[in-house]
Formats: sequence, structure tokens, C-alpha cells
Amino acid sequence: MVKQERAARTRRSLILAAAEVFAEEGFVSASLTAISRRAGVSNGALHFHFDSKNALAGGVEEEAARRVRRLSVAGPDCPTALQLLVDSTHALMRGLDDDVVVRAGFELSGDISRVAGVDLRSEWRSWIETVLQRAAAQGALADGVSHDDAASAILAATVGFQVLGSRGDKDWISRRTLTGFWELMLPRLAARDALDTVVTCGSRCVVGAPGMPVEEPV
Repeated sequence: MVKQERAARTRRSLILAAAEVFAEEGFVSASLTAISRRAGVSNGALHFHFDSKNALAGGVEEEAARRVRRLSVAGPDCPTALQLLVDSTHALMRGLDDDVVVRAGFELSGDISRVAGVDLRSEWRSWIETVLQRAAAQGALADGVSHDDAASAILAATVGFQVLGSRGDKDWISRRTLTGFWELMLPRLAARDALDTVVTCGSRCVVGAPGMPVEEPV
């Protein structure tokens, strides 16, 4: 049991260190030696857990996907699917700002120099479409709105904000920027009755929102 706990701690340290190095240097420039040094382990220990840099990047993507899924879990007070969607995009932007694993996971998913493990962008789009389908079932979408087209637009906006924010201008992933996007988007997306109920700047709808309980990362 002690060995298993130590191995789990080492794996977590390697994923965090790899995320930091990948976010700072990019996948191609990052070295396994720099990652193992930052994690405080030997190269041998790194290779025990991950047999290649691509495998280690895959580990970062898997952990990033797990954390993003957590950011999109509805809390007990979440009133509608549209509010869940708005709040989850705000939670994602905060994650990109605050959590280097989430940030590195999205950057790795868009890196054409490697074969992606978890396609975080596709998974995020699939989740958006599922929530929009739920909103349609609640009668919350405007007449004529395709949840498929809406999902594509929201994906393009959020991933675009992520890419622009990764270049050093964090205003792109700010609450103000995302609120402005929703103020433009929702009048076209939401039915009139539903529009009046959505808080565009975010509420406490999701587990990852401030003030809501959040499980500790594994």
C-alpha cells in the first residue's frame, strides 16, 4: 500500500511538472530531463510511469479532461441547461487561467506535432451539444436554432479565447470577455422566456464555480 501511494504521488508530480513544462515550452521543445527535474524524480522513475514524451503528454490530457468534466457538473441549485452551459464556460475560462493542467491539456490537443490521446476539444464540443439538446427539450432554444450549429459556434468561441489567451493576453479568457460573448450570443440562441432567466456573467450553477464544493484532484 505504501509503495502504491508513493507511485501515485510520483505520477501526479510528473503530470503536474509535465503540464508546466509543456505550457511554458510547447510539446516539441519540452525535454523529459527538464520534466523529471521539475518533478523531483529521476529519469528512470519517469520512464517507469511513462515510456515516452507522447505518453506523458497523453497523461496530461487525460487529467485535463477529468478536470474539465468536473467543471461541467451541475450543482444542486442549477435551474436550466442554458445556465449550466454559461456557467461551465466561465468555469472553463477560470480553469485555463488558474490550472496549468487544464491549460496544457487544451494546448496539447491543438498541437499538430503529435498524435493526441484524449481529444479535449472534441470532447468539449460533444458536451456542449448534449447540453444544448437538453435545453431544446426544455423549450429554451429559439425557433429555428440548430443545436449542432450552436455547438460549433460556442466551441469556436471558447477554443478561440483559449488560443488567444495562451499567447499572453489573459483578457481573452476573462469573465468580462466571456460575459460579452454571451450577451451577444444568447438573444439569438435562447427563447424569449428563457433569455430573461440566464445570468450571462455566471452564477453558482456548476460544481467548479466559486463557493461550491470541489473534489480534490487525483
